[in-house]
Formats: sequence, structure tokens, C-alpha cells
Amino acid sequence: MRNEYEFEPIKKKRKTSIIPYIILIICVISIIYNGTMIIIYIMDNAKLEKQKEEISSKIVLAYDDEKQENIINNKNENYKIDFKSLKEQNSDTVGFLKVNGTDIESVVVKGNDNKFYLHHSFNKEKNAAGWIFADYANKFDGTDKNIIIYGHNMKNGTMFGTMKNILNDEWFIKEENRKITFITENEYSTFEVFSVYVIESEDYYRKTEFIDNEFQNFIKVIKERSKYDFQVDVYNSNQILTLSTCATNNKFRVVLHAIKIK
Repeated sequence: MRNEYEFEPIKKKRKTSIIPYIILIICVISIIYNGTMIIIYIMDNAKLEKQKEEISSKIVLAYDDEKQENIINNKNENYKIDFKSLKEQNSDTVGFLKVNGTDIESVVVKGNDNKFYLHHSFNKEKNAAGWIFADYANKFDGTDKNIIIYGHNMKNGTMFGTMKNILNDEWFIKEENRKITFITENEYSTFEVFSVYVIESEDYYRKTEFIDNEFQNFIKVIKERSKYDFQVDVYNSNQILTLSTCATNNKFRVVLHAIKIK
């Protein structure tokens, strides 16, 4: 018989862990975020495709009047660019770039800085893919010693997404891949590649003007970096073209240098 002064033991309430709820909330937020990013990615790509279609009507291959065949000049197609219409659409238009052995075939723009076209398309609308753009320091008045052009390394191959091809032996062994077409309002130019490499993110090659012996020292450094020996001589009188994109982890850059040959 229990003593009347004895008390019933107090039962401890079982604590409910909130950790599973936190994990659940994090998972839900992650799903919503990733889903939103996918939707934005799809919409951005759709907008870019529409812009490319609009632009393509202003870029046509020249044709031989008699044979109606593409005119081929050293394996490079001859293009006719309607710069007037392109500039009406975007006054920042400065050129057209074609890199053999890649899918790079695009109108090039130039902003007031090197940030705007990282996140804006040709129509100046916000877009994660950005656009292919020249360094804001380039003048395009015939005095640029080094024309520098940037583009995102997009996973779907757009912009500079296929520029990594230049690091493959299959790309290197095809001589026609070493020719790059760059067209401005005043000039139709062909450049020959003399250096390709991967390097940690830096500013060294982002230089448009040189004094005294700077240019030859610059050329020496970037030729020594090259994965291949292109056996191309570069002189003080030459103009060069530089293409740059980020590598997969964004810590490195894939870089190409080419010399103007005509």
C-alpha cells in the first residue's frame, strides 16, 4: 500500500527534434531555387535564340554571281555584314567574329566597361549568358595594338562555350582552324593563331597599348605559355587579336592570341 505522502513520479516530456524540419525546409528552398534557375536558364536561352535569328538576317555569305557557290578564301567564308541595321538595333556593335573549329560565329559589341555585357544580351536585356564583347579600352580606330574579346563559357556551347576546342590536338592539326575572321565596318581581317593556353585568372594579357619594348616582351611571354608551337613570327608592326573565356571552375582562363595577316 502506497504511502499517502508519496508522489507520482513526474514523466518527462519527450523532446521533439527540429533538425528534420530544418533539413526539410532547406531541401524545399533548394528545390524551389534550382527550379527557378532552370526556368530562368530556359527562358534566357529562348530569348538568345530569338535574337540570333533576328541577327542572322543581317549576316549573309557572299555568293559568286555565276556559280552561286560560297566564295572560299583560304578555307574562310566571305561574309557580308549589315552593320547599319545591326547598329540600329544596338549602337554598341563593333564587329563580327568567326573562329574556325568552334561554333563561335557572332556579332561583337563593346560597352562602357567590361561588366555590362557579362549579364546583358545583344538587345541589352538582362541575360545570364551575356554576349560576346570587346574590351572597353579598345578604340576600333585602327590604333589598337591588341583587340581583346570576351565571352562566357556556356555549357550549351553558346557564346565562347566551344572555345575550349582550341586546346585539343584534333583542332591544332587542321591548318584551317588557325585562321580567324574578324570584320568591322571599315575592315575585313584575317588573323592567324600563334598561341593558345590555360592560365589562372589574371590581367596580364588584357593590355591594348604598348610602349618601347613592351610589345615584344608581351609576345615572348604569351608565346612561351602556348600549348603548341605555331611557328608564327610576331613583329612590332603587327596587330594581334586576343580571345578570352573562363575555364570550367572559373578559376582559370582559356586564352587565344592571333596575329593579323590581312
